[in-house]
Amino acid sequence: MTLAELIHILLHLNLYVGALLDQYHHTAYLILMLIIFCETGLVVTPFLPGDSLIFAAGLAFANSHRPLWVLLALMIAAAVLGDNCNYMIGRCFGRKLFVRYPRVFKWEYLEKTEFFYAKYGPLAIVMARFLPLLRTFVPFFAGLSKMRYPLYLFFSIMSASLWISLLGISSYYFGQVPLVQNHFSLVILLIIVVSLLPATFAFIKKKWYNPRQSNLNQH
Repeated sequence: MTLAELIHILLHLNLYVGALLDQYHHTAYLILMLIIFCETGLVVTPFLPGDSLIFAAGLAFANSHRPLWVLLALMIAAAVLGDNCNYMIGRCFGRKLFVRYPRVFKWEYLEKTEFFYAKYGPLAIVMARFLPLLRTFVPFFAGLSKMRYPLYLFFSIMSASLWISLLGISSYYFGQVPLVQNHFSLVILLIIVVSLLPATFAFIKKKWYNPRQSNLNQH
């Protein structure tokens, strides 16, 4: 499959998700759950559609007689399971990377990660849920830093419920607006761009921020 074909599928998920539901019925639920699980649960698959898939699924349900709450419940369950799988991978195997590849994974990085999650762990879990890429990596690093599991589980469930519900319900209702239906690809593109903006700004700030210049300005 070419890159152009992948982009076409991503921008026209409403057509593919609708066809999937019509053709495979209950099996389609498992396919949607598997995609969400992999996007949140496997460090190597951050490229899978998350936000856009949920939005497309909500729109597909708006154009059918299927109950929306079933979709939301199943996708929340998939996101929570994926999160916790990723957390356990980080907790059980993450530190072995520092032992096996000390030149790449320095212990000082681990210490900084542990400090970060001790101070900002819950906030990071909630904020990252709405950000592609970070949504995939944050659970892994939470496990790596050995964040307390009951605390992690609580915020994992809460953030997954917010993420899925907000996107699913908004697409279910706003997706019936003719403007959204007729320009779905632009809506999906807008969702992708907006969701990537925080990470883009953070990268630019880190790339161009000059601490030395900042110190000079202070003096």
